[in-house]
Amino acid sequence: MAEKSFKYVIVGGGVSAGYAAREFAKQGVNPGELAIISKEAVAPYERPALSKAYLFPEGAARLPGFHVCVGSGGERQLPEWYAEKGISLILSTEIVKADLASKTLVSAAGESFKYQTLVIATGSTVLKLSDFGVQGADSKNIFYLREIDDADQLVEALKAKKHGKAVIVGGGYIGLELSAVLRLNNIEVNMVYPEPWCMPRLFTEGIAAFYEGYYQNKGVNIIKGTVAVGFDTHPNGEVKEVKLKDGRVLEADIVVVGVGAKPLTTLFKGQVEEEKGGIKTDAFFKTSVPDVYAVGDVATFPLKMYNEIRRVEHVDHSRKSAEQVVKAIFASEQGKSVDEYDYLPYFYSRAFDLSWQFYGDNVGETVLFGDADPNSATHKFGQYWIKDGKIVGAFLESGSPEENKAIAKVAKVQPPATLDQLAQEGISFASKI
Repeated sequence: MAEKSFKYVIVGGGVSAGYAAREFAKQGVNPGELAIISKEAVAPYERPALSKAYLFPEGAARLPGFHVCVGSGGERQLPEWYAEKGISLILSTEIVKADLASKTLVSAAGESFKYQTLVIATGSTVLKLSDFGVQGADSKNIFYLREIDDADQLVEALKAKKHGKAVIVGGGYIGLELSAVLRLNNIEVNMVYPEPWCMPRLFTEGIAAFYEGYYQNKGVNIIKGTVAVGFDTHPNGEVKEVKLKDGRVLEADIVVVGVGAKPLTTLFKGQVEEEKGGIKTDAFFKTSVPDVYAVGDVATFPLKMYNEIRRVEHVDHSRKSAEQVVKAIFASEQGKSVDEYDYLPYFYSRAFDLSWQFYGDNVGETVLFGDADPNSATHKFGQYWIKDGKIVGAFLESGSPEENKAIAKVAKVQPPATLDQLAQEGISFASKI
């Protein structure tokens, strides 16, 4: 097959690729210089929609409605947008070999792609129960959610199993968002996770108690402290029951699993320096290999604010790291410099009529403020994290846009404060900064 050659290649077609393409266009990339190679069949889209509006029973989101960059208020980049800019969008093409020394990528179909500068934006893949050797984990109607094809299969199952029973395995992002959206579809939901409370990587027990209570009020049955150890099936191969480690057996027409993800770095193993499970980069997303950059979920980068290196799996960082890397590439070509990436960690979620945001770092002592009663009509509450006498993190449920900006500012500025002061003042403390 003929070899294709580009000045710049982005491998991966997720959120980072779409936002990088926009920045390449802003920086004046010439037609024919840039290619995006994606194993997905569609142009880059805002992945968070898949666990939210894509699964709504009415008024569901569909492409082309949520192509990037609408998630951050930008222009919607349809396939025509890439064509107009002279950007080659090479879809349904999985790269199976990367030779960084010869600057060559090879696809599953045997096509070769040469590049001068490579941006690795391969993202993450879901951890599967079969990875842990769970019996029956390959039964039909056990779903994972990462790409649009996964979401389409789940939509079909929801139509086929109207008013059915679902078991959600995992109490993190996917577990919480999917439990909510399945209840909206009138599906009976059991949510199972081994930890003592939901979202343990971010939530404290106090925050989690609100969401668990709220979800139970919405009809989600929460089963904590155990895991799925096996699945029984109907004769047609569809899942029938979920067996739990504690001996309980749950009926299920649908199972959705959200037990984490792992960065897709296998192609580059042994060719590039890695750390903390990702590809190690500097503050410009440069890897240890010249002309090779890595962004989004796969990058382990310097988190300047905390003077440490981290890997961050979140759409906000996917967008911002993509913009930073393209600015850095053009600056280095022009002998100019750009500011180091100075990222403020940010996470958010929306489910039912809830909407929370978190900024900063969840370390140190904590103080909960506001109305965290799951039975309350207002349910507006938050939490601060204090370390060494300074605020390092802030969480807010049901905040106004101004209040959300205020907690972001407080996490960035890190003003001194006491637990008593914050318990008394609550959100008004952040609003004064």
